[in-house]
Amino acid sequence: MAQHDNEPNFPFPILIGDIGGTNARFAILVDAHSEPKAFPNVATADFATIDEAIQTSVLDKTSLQPRSAILAVAGPVDGDEIDLTNCPWVVRPKQMIAELGFNEVVVVNDFAAQALAVASLDESHRHQIGKGRIEPHASRIVLGPGTGLGVAGLVYAQRRWIPVPGEGGHIDMGPRSKRDFEIFPHLEQIDGRISAEQLLCGRGIVNIYRAICAADGRDASLSTPADITTAGLAGEEPAAETLRLFATYLGRCAGDLALIFMAQGGVYLAGGISQKVIKALEGPEFRAAFEDKAPHQGLLSAMPTFVMTHPLAALSGLAAYARTPGLFGIAIEGRHWKRGGL
Repeated sequence: MAQHDNEPNFPFPILIGDIGGTNARFAILVDAHSEPKAFPNVATADFATIDEAIQTSVLDKTSLQPRSAILAVAGPVDGDEIDLTNCPWVVRPKQMIAELGFNEVVVVNDFAAQALAVASLDESHRHQIGKGRIEPHASRIVLGPGTGLGVAGLVYAQRRWIPVPGEGGHIDMGPRSKRDFEIFPHLEQIDGRISAEQLLCGRGIVNIYRAICAADGRDASLSTPADITTAGLAGEEPAAETLRLFATYLGRCAGDLALIFMAQGGVYLAGGISQKVIKALEGPEFRAAFEDKAPHQGLLSAMPTFVMTHPLAALSGLAAYARTPGLFGIAIEGRHWKRGGL
């Protein structure tokens, strides 16, 4: 393995955490050779702070005292107080060191962790949708419909994988087909625009469903993403059309991002929603929309698309980074706190 200057070396045991808008997942990595010891998922609404959640759900449940913490959070990492985008928790690493007993804390974007998983998971944890072949060291993209829409790129350079997180879920989406032009006027907007996240997440499923009902003059009898998804997978209209359009819009968005990153290493769909709607994604709509990028249909048709099926993919990615940080190019300047400021 290539050596790099200033490679971090985190002391074990290491607490790893994947904190989203709705749920938080934690595990402890005892050493570089062990599998993560996972704890039950935590609903962020059940705890006032992340510190309380860690203390109650992890530290009080084990005799292990983690010396380090590597946390992936749904939001931009900036400064000593890190706000989550879709959750009222605020991550304060210095306070964690003072009160929870860590010597070091690293905080990264949650989709950096998903990108790490893309680089480290084997084929048993990915389900291919359509055709295409992975180019081993080519760029990759990960998208995750969940509470919001997370997006990250992954590039290979200097013998390491480098995650490129961003806010790609907030790019514009517009109507294209005749049906789109019937539905889009009824979609809920944010400041006059429809972003990808307005369609490609849990509330996006509800947004599409309500717009279909409004366009067709029907009552919107279903109100939750779970109910709409269940009905859609059972073939009940208009929920089934909702899933077909969801797959179409996800394919369009994924294809755009694949072109931006030239993702010949593959496009990877993360998160629980992607896993739940695999049946819908295997229909013709997703790949057709993904490849329909004239004049580059041939380029897109050769790019593989996958659903990541590991139940705790982000934690797996963080564990891979914790074991061998030198294999991954994560910039931790400004995202790494140590006891005593050393």
